[in-house]
Amino acid sequence: MALPPLPSLPLSLPAAALALAALAAFLFVLICAIAHVTAKTMPNDDVEYRKGSASNIHDPATRELSVVVPSYNEENRLPLMMDEALDYLEKRQKQDPSFTYEVIVVNDGSKDQTAKVAKEYSKKYGSDKVRVISLEKNRGKGGAVRTGVFSSRGQKILMADADGATKFADIEKVEEGLKNLRPWPKGMAISCGSRAHLEKDSIAKRSYFRTLLMYGFHFLVWFLCVKEIRDTQCGFKLLTREAALQTFSNLHIERWAFDVELLYIAQRMKIPIAEVAVNWTEIEGSKLVPFWSWLQMGRDLLFIRLRYMTGAWKLEAKKCN
Repeated sequence: MALPPLPSLPLSLPAAALALAALAAFLFVLICAIAHVTAKTMPNDDVEYRKGSASNIHDPATRELSVVVPSYNEENRLPLMMDEALDYLEKRQKQDPSFTYEVIVVNDGSKDQTAKVAKEYSKKYGSDKVRVISLEKNRGKGGAVRTGVFSSRGQKILMADADGATKFADIEKVEEGLKNLRPWPKGMAISCGSRAHLEKDSIAKRSYFRTLLMYGFHFLVWFLCVKEIRDTQCGFKLLTREAALQTFSNLHIERWAFDVELLYIAQRMKIPIAEVAVNWTEIEGSKLVPFWSWLQMGRDLLFIRLRYMTGAWKLEAKKCN
């Protein structure tokens, strides 16, 4: 004889809410534990990853400006950017002989002729003005920029993308932004180029899906990490040497979300940050894969916040020599 089914015992509303809250708390603790356990220490940026560099960010500056150009498979886009940048820098030096500069192209394990193209500029302008550092393995944009910054000799250090999407002469705008932040606490300040003023036009040209991804990413950046800067991802950023030392020495993220961690560190260390509108044009050939890259960045944003919150990553002040 079959037994009658047990009567269902529906949870009351308060009990259901309590159960959901307990589940949410459990999942949060689990994610925090995963973020903490999987946290990696900062990579060694000395001999292991780079070739062709003898200078060090810890040493006193010997140039007024260093331009760091991370490059991965950029044999086609790099020449346009280098021609524009070096034309500007050479003219500026002729107008002001006291102005000194260097351009550091970091070849991020490219499989094409990026290194060869960069070395042609080094031959043309001299290895003191154009330096090429080649990484044996691809580390990602953040890893490449970090390597270049650690090899810089400039009093100010500019990050500039290899595609030349930002008009190089706009360095004067970010320099003005940096100047307006004076007095710099402990010599530290950052000026970020921004495309936020172009957002309406860019939305009109994007698909609904990419627009949704963009808004989702901006919300996560604001909610988890950086609230004061509207455009964290523009690759045109100018840092004082001391600010570069302190932020990049604490940087962990080596892929696309490194800009967010950089600015998160700056905010935590009370480094003043300016955001300045720059001219920007989208250049074909981006290495960013819309869905998967945004997904990876979203994960990195969450882990940035959780790893600092749980103490897996800690900020340490560095000293110059």
